[in-house]
Amino acid sequence: MLDIRQRTGYLFLAVMVGHVILISAQVQTRGGARVLESVTFSLFAGVQRGTSALVDGWQGFWSGYVALRGLHAENEALKQRVSELEVRVQQERAVAQRSQKLQQLLDLKSQTTLPTLAADVIAGDATPGIPSVWIDKGDREGVRPDMAVIAPAGIIGRVLGPLAPHAARVQLIIGQNAGAGAMIERSRAGGVVIGTAGDPPLLMEYVSNLSDVQIGDVVVTAGNDGIYPKGFPIGRVESAEKGAGLYKTIKVRPVVDFSNVEEVLVVLSPPPELPSPTAGNRRR
Repeated sequence: MLDIRQRTGYLFLAVMVGHVILISAQVQTRGGARVLESVTFSLFAGVQRGTSALVDGWQGFWSGYVALRGLHAENEALKQRVSELEVRVQQERAVAQRSQKLQQLLDLKSQTTLPTLAADVIAGDATPGIPSVWIDKGDREGVRPDMAVIAPAGIIGRVLGPLAPHAARVQLIIGQNAGAGAMIERSRAGGVVIGTAGDPPLLMEYVSNLSDVQIGDVVVTAGNDGIYPKGFPIGRVESAEKGAGLYKTIKVRPVVDFSNVEEVLVVLSPPPELPSPTAGNRRR
């Protein structure tokens, strides 16, 4: 309970506040407005400004949030669209490259007078010493063992037996048991190209030390091994040194990129020349 002095103090304070309010209601400012109205208006105006600022800030925050969500969704849609376009570009590039390779194969088929059969490479075989690939043509299509397989860049290898009805294994010329009768295109110096495990993977043997062989010379098939037709590129001379015996040591870099062979031609008839015993001994 409040004592008499506290009650008296509160009553006095209430009377004083009442007097101030009454005086403010009667006194006017220079502009003619009553002081009470001016103070009350100022207080409410401040509250209104604060409330308006709070509402505007919340509306701005919400609008920014909604806009940010919309921008994020649009960004994700654009990323998806870019990814789809990149995939389409890659597909079109692959189709263009395939078309170019097929055109090169068609040109080779039209240029050669030999009967040939187009085939696609469907698999690889990394058997040590006998690198090979599988093609989608076999016995039913007329493919036979020891038939030559060529590409627009040069020779690929020969068909190995046994054959499947619609598939065949092709031994690559870079295999250690592979070989082909060959000659230097410029000087017509003859020899035999064999596969090795080294780099470059081809050697040209049985070329006389007296023969004219230079770095960069093109090595082509001689057509005397009973397998490969004459005049098809094998590789380029990378080094040529005089050997200790009768023959040069010649290293040959293949002209074919064997890691990127997709389409080939199978030569359906053997060359007319008789096989060379030296080259024939290299065949498996």
